[in-house]
Amino acid sequence: SNSHELRLEKSNILLLGPTGSGKTLLAQTIAQCLDVPFAICDCTTLTQAGYVGEDIESVIAKLLQDANYSVEKAQAGIVFLDEVDKIGAVPGIHQLRDVGGEGVQQGMLKMLEGTIVNVPEKNSPRKLRGETVQVDTTNILFVASGAYNGLDRLISRRKNEKYLGFGVPAKEGAGRRAATQADVANQSGLSTAEEDNLEKDAMLAHVEARDLIEFGMIPEFVGRFPVIVPFHSLNKELLVRILTEPKNALVHQYQILFSMDKVELSFSSEALRAIAAQAMERKTGARGLRAIMETLLLDPMFEIPGSDILSVHISEEVVMGRSSPVFIRGRAVEEDQAPLEMRVKAK
Repeated sequence: SNSHELRLEKSNILLLGPTGSGKTLLAQTIAQCLDVPFAICDCTTLTQAGYVGEDIESVIAKLLQDANYSVEKAQAGIVFLDEVDKIGAVPGIHQLRDVGGEGVQQGMLKMLEGTIVNVPEKNSPRKLRGETVQVDTTNILFVASGAYNGLDRLISRRKNEKYLGFGVPAKEGAGRRAATQADVANQSGLSTAEEDNLEKDAMLAHVEARDLIEFGMIPEFVGRFPVIVPFHSLNKELLVRILTEPKNALVHQYQILFSMDKVELSFSSEALRAIAAQAMERKTGARGLRAIMETLLLDPMFEIPGSDILSVHISEEVVMGRSSPVFIRGRAVEEDQAPLEMRVKAK
């Protein structure tokens, strides 16, 4: 009866979505929660075997390292292939050898569906081809992620929906009205960024394997990822929550930084919304938040050391650049920076 047992096959996952929407963070968080070996591999460094750069086997080597060189554990691990869109073939350039692009995809095919990979042992140097360990990749789950910039355009071309680029479908016969609507949308800065994102999300929701093939992935590679997960871009509410809610949220980070100089830092809720709005404009997702915070707090961080500032308040006006941060000053700091009680005791 055992010989007829069903063998469950894994379904590899492909995550795609705009930059800064949390694809890599999701993978890192899952890795911390799960007690399975987990390796994050950057596809941009990979090259075909025999060329300078990391071999495709190095992906499994990282997993084995994470599993403390226990082959059994590693064979049930998860491999996260980050920036997988960067190994897409460059369309129009039909090179004989695309070492870092299509060649890597071809080299990964057998590994993705299950084969035996020879990985150098713990102490053997890679160049000397010493003892190798055999790792079976049949049950290793591969999760690939990439930003796939411009994929939404390919999808809309396939669906033949003529968009004017502002979320307004072009209706025949309503040309002038549609143009006016697009013009209005163009004037209000934020709504365009938000509408733009909604339009892209709506397109990415209809992603199919053929769109990825048109993007430059080879059909055999895409075919080995049965589950395709499009990510949404972050809206203003989510960005505000990212600023304030997580353990290592940006607002908390800067508050701790300021508290080292015994200064209190506060933001009004309107200021946080304005920061989120600016991050939407920058189109770099949650990564844009830190750049905006740095610019905002540059002057306070310069002014504070050695001054009598007790607290700094950031309002919406400050974020918009219409006024400077509010400093609340206390007593002048004396030459020796010890607290008052210490100085009394010393005398």
